[in-house]
Amino acid sequence: MTKAFRTALCPGSFDPVTNGHLDVIGRAVHLFDRVIVAVGRNQAKAPIFTVEERVQHLRATCGELDGVDIACFSGLLVDAVRDFGAVAVVRGLRAVSDFEFEFQMALMNRELSPDCETVFLMPSPKYSFVSSTMICQLARMKGDILPFVPDVVARALEERFRDPV
Repeated sequence: MTKAFRTALCPGSFDPVTNGHLDVIGRAVHLFDRVIVAVGRNQAKAPIFTVEERVQHLRATCGELDGVDIACFSGLLVDAVRDFGAVAVVRGLRAVSDFEFEFQMALMNRELSPDCETVFLMPSPKYSFVSSTMICQLARMKGDILPFVPDVVARALEERFRDPV
């Protein structure tokens, strides 16, 4: 009997990618044969980085992991799950407040596509409070973001928020 090949889709805005994101991606790699980390194109958000820049940051930080592919998508998540051949969506949960939103989203996705399963993974406690929004605010105020993001992202944020000369 052969083992089924399991692909998971790990979607997000990743604006910017944080060490918490990378922690969840690393955990997903141990559970699935292939993890597609996919940057969602969301017209409702005003991103700090372009989709292409976010894809570059992900390639630089986790693209070399065995079983990880980097992609982007637009439209419904359930359509991306089908298009990528995924058996599950992986989402990170930091706190109870994340759970409420993610739970509703998972149920909506399952309603739209009964085969769409969602797996929730918690990051390591040292990343449980880290959010992209918080990192951007800290970077804007010239705070130390190095403990929370990969070097390539820290440099990109410093460049983005550099004072004009």
